[in-house]
Amino acid sequence: MKYIRNTTDFYIEENTVLSLGKFDGIHRGHEQLLQYFAKKKDEGLAGAIFTFDIPPRRNVQNVEAKVLTTNEEKRHMFEHLGIDYVVECPFTQEIMCMEPEDFIAKIVRQLHVKCMVVGEDFHFGHNRRGDYHMLRQYAGKYGYEVIVVEKIKEDSRDISSTFVREEIAAGNIEKANHLLGYRYFVTSRVLHGNQIGRTIGIPTINQLPPKEKLLPPNGVYVTEAYIGDRWYRGISNVGCKPTIEGEYPVGVETHLLDFAEDVYDKMVTVEFLSRVRSERKFASIEALKEQMQNDVAYGRAYFEKHTS
Repeated sequence: MKYIRNTTDFYIEENTVLSLGKFDGIHRGHEQLLQYFAKKKDEGLAGAIFTFDIPPRRNVQNVEAKVLTTNEEKRHMFEHLGIDYVVECPFTQEIMCMEPEDFIAKIVRQLHVKCMVVGEDFHFGHNRRGDYHMLRQYAGKYGYEVIVVEKIKEDSRDISSTFVREEIAAGNIEKANHLLGYRYFVTSRVLHGNQIGRTIGIPTINQLPPKEKLLPPNGVYVTEAYIGDRWYRGISNVGCKPTIEGEYPVGVETHLLDFAEDVYDKMVTVEFLSRVRSERKFASIEALKEQMQNDVAYGRAYFEKHTS
């Protein structure tokens, strides 16, 4: 897969089928949209994704938006899905103020677009004035086909990144995973911690995801971690170590069951399966140790139940 970023002078030489959007989370609704790529690729078109380097509302509304997937996580997911090109366009003032037809002309010319696949809620151009009706309006002039994909619904509601974010923010991990079509995850490098877990016989790996990454509410979760080419069962705490003296940023701390390898500085993916409890401050390290042992026992029982 070719990853094109940090430029508005992006260019693809071969003819493409293109989908445009934020693709935050790449959920079941996106999966429906991307299914059209396979047919068009069989017709000789390269599959291309156009997205922005930051959520547009961060510039338009001055909102510090949390994301389901960081740009790096999205890149790996698209590569796994067999996408040929990902164009991560800088959301510049010029792009933000571009008239819809000018945006269409730029995209078609520079990316050799022969087919656009978009959702019903897709908007583009200055003040979001462009939509799929406008794409169809200019299709003959610029020589491309338009495929509009209907929304998939769950609980009488469109599956969307907003829907998923709400469920994660509420701690409803199983529901969020159902909407996504896979388990919500965090991928980041393992950092050196304060070694408290190791001193009480429950060693952990520590991750500090990018600040824009949406984390579930502080608390304990059943998780699985992907390290190298293997999966390991675990129990994770999302939070800021309230029992330990000092101030800590919100991170993910995971105890891997039956695992004793050194993984410092390695990239690790932790997937969330189920919420166990809220984060609490304990009166002592001994009380914390006892609760962590209970959490580990809960995790073992969870995996035994869900693999039998």
